Amino acid sequence: MVIRARLGRSRWKTAALTSAALLVPLLATTAQAAGRDGSAAPRTGFERTHGQRWTTQPEEEKFLRAVDAAGRRVSLDTIGRTEQGRPLRLARIGAPSPEGPAKVRRGNSLLLICSQHGNEPAGREACLSTIRDLAFAKDRATRRFLSRTTVLVVPTANPDGRAADTRGNSDGVDINRDHLALETAEARAMAAVMRDYRPDTVYDLHEYGAHEPYYVKDLLALWPRNLNTAKGVHKESVTLSEKYARPSAEDSGHSTGIYGIWTDPETGDPVEQVAGDGQERILRNTVGVKGAVGLLAETRIEPLTDADKGDEARNNRRRVGSHLAALQGAFDFAGERRARIEKATGAAREAGWADRGPVYLGGADNEQPTDEQVLDDPPCGYRLTAAQFKDVEPVLDLHGVRAEPRAGGVLVPLRQSQRALVPLLLDARAEYALTAGAPVRGCR
Repeated sequence: MVIRARLGRSRWKTAALTSAALLVPLLATTAQAAGRDGSAAPRTGFERTHGQRWTTQPEEEKFLRAVDAAGRRVSLDTIGRTEQGRPLRLARIGAPSPEGPAKVRRGNSLLLICSQHGNEPAGREACLSTIRDLAFAKDRATRRFLSRTTVLVVPTANPDGRAADTRGNSDGVDINRDHLALETAEARAMAAVMRDYRPDTVYDLHEYGAHEPYYVKDLLALWPRNLNTAKGVHKESVTLSEKYARPSAEDSGHSTGIYGIWTDPETGDPVEQVAGDGQERILRNTVGVKGAVGLLAETRIEPLTDADKGDEARNNRRRVGSHLAALQGAFDFAGERRARIEKATGAAREAGWADRGPVYLGGADNEQPTDEQVLDDPPCGYRLTAAQFKDVEPVLDLHGVRAEPRAGGVLVPLRQSQRALVPLLLDARAEYALTAGAPVRGCR
């Protein structure tokens, strides 16, 4: 991937359409750039076979080590291990070299989470080639982008599921429903990355199964719908989807839509809302509650054209190519709206210290909450017994939630950067609460 210098929308669209036909074939060609030692840029197993099969886990490890060794822009970390012992990798990319957590927190960063569902491999392939392309790119625009923005990539968020070609991990757990309780090694690793690096934008790559004739777009996207997402963060997330990721995919010849909405094939009007609620344990919502811009991107698994139906490798390349096209929009977004993004995420995280306003235990930006789901006057904190705190302390720590010692237990105050998260974790009325803390009035 090369970060493009932004043209006017109409001028860039013309240029993009001219090259759109080249996008898929280029995925299977050898990168021409070389590392600092003169070595050729590595290719994934998917690229070497022209999309006939997906990259294996040993091939991924070899590929990532080769990229890591070839230059100063990439640093490869192991952030955990799965139940079956496979490594969970984090690639940090920056120019002239990637920064550690402290410096990343002070700057601008974009985190890519790839293939949380093991039977949705296209996002993983897009992320692997993106790591390589950013590492080896020689153009001035990409170097400038990486000098101002750190890119973090978890290329395979569910290695055990990918190896078994299953949606869940080796225990059958859907990782994308575990970003609150953090019961899985995979979700714990991602939570630690979000806590330590505090990415400004989190982009989550998935695939979806079509439902003819209502759910047939090449790529679908959706932002955090949870009502605890700060207004500025919500606005930037919608902008990422509707002004950048989707238009970028469309400019490359792909059809797009909003995830979770079936539309009439003749009129384009909404027919039924089938997914996309504000459930706080889903990654795109969790990151919104935590004050980060978020987006879910889903590419269609089934073939769209007769040519794709007759050629599985061609369809696989389309699946990866649509992700790459939308990702280009995410990079444009991060580069062009850096100041607005940082203002929105910074304000969202600082607002928790003021400890004002309601907290929502339900509802979404397209679903009115019930009266019982709105804490108009939330407590100042929740008291936990020593036994309760012992059970939940590791999870609170991974979320970056602060607790204060009190006689016989602890107090978890709302006055902190993760204010909205506290009732979702500790209020007995919250659907996915870890434990029932005792509401406290007057925490001084």
